Amino acid sequence: MLRVKAIQTELKKQELDALLVTSPFNLRYVSNFTGTTGLGVITHDKAYFVTDFRYTEQAAEQAEGYEIIQNTGPIFDEVKALVEKESISNLGFETNFMTFSNYELLNSLVECRLTPVSGLIESLREIKEESEIETIQKAIKITEYAFEEILHFIKPGVTEIEVANKLDFLMREEGASGVSFDTIVASGKRSAMPHGVASDKVIEQGDMITIDFGCYYNGYVSDMTRTFALGDPGVELKKIHQIVLDANQKVTEQIRAGITGKDLDAVARDYITEKGYGKAFGHSTGHGIGLEVHEGPGINFKNENVLVSGNVITNEPGIYIPGLGGVRIEDDLVVTDSGSRNLMSVSKELIQL
Repeated sequence: MLRVKAIQTELKKQELDALLVTSPFNLRYVSNFTGTTGLGVITHDKAYFVTDFRYTEQAAEQAEGYEIIQNTGPIFDEVKALVEKESISNLGFETNFMTFSNYELLNSLVECRLTPVSGLIESLREIKEESEIETIQKAIKITEYAFEEILHFIKPGVTEIEVANKLDFLMREEGASGVSFDTIVASGKRSAMPHGVASDKVIEQGDMITIDFGCYYNGYVSDMTRTFALGDPGVELKKIHQIVLDANQKVTEQIRAGITGKDLDAVARDYITEKGYGKAFGHSTGHGIGLEVHEGPGINFKNENVLVSGNVITNEPGIYIPGLGGVRIEDDLVVTDSGSRNLMSVSKELIQL
């Protein structure tokens, strides 16, 4: 219930009587509920969980400290009843997880003010507890195992799709519940596509291959990218790989509590620009991971907030040259007061199969 108490503290600061939680990721964070249907209503001193018959027993087991309410009709009818029961006059709702039609419906039912809320729970999620870090570490171990195994599978003639499917199978075989996102396998000239989801392209000798993938384990994700070659990829791509690796290492050296996302992004961006490839690095240097594969804090030119101990972030600079290929290298790290701890151990050096 510590997470609920943290939300209740925020409610008082923001002068809200209660918060309606509809994001499935936020709902899991505040209740441990792993089902697919439900919502939460958190007041200053109580927590309610509303779900239907299919999930009431599960919610009772997982949502410790919550009063479980079974809805037999429209779920917002129960929200209306709670607003009346708790004399709620100002109900916060999650702006990013409330459609306009649902807002209109809820507004027609409740006799209270509806206040849009953004980032209240997400900001709490950015600082990981040790148990969360341990779970992410397990997801990473599964991912690293799959990567090491896939190196024995890749050879001329296999397709990107075959590689992606094999990776997904290997991770599930090791205990993953699913993949973090559609697995990216981009080979040859396609490696210049930062998000080149696996295609039916045949992998050929001399191809540079970028693999960006991860898995879910107990609700938490991993996110790893490695770029390697099948044979000799040529002088320029080997040079680019070294530049990206150096940028990745320079960022790692600067990660610490107190640095802003903007300044950390500049470490990679300035170095890659200095080497003549600034225009070929068009995405952010990193992002937070946790229950979602993209969450705060952002490691980008817009984020002027400082990192804090307990953030788990990616470090993923890249260079992409259309018509030639590309390179990205990505680690997952925990921010500490004195620096960072890299949760990944798989080599980042250029592997030539």
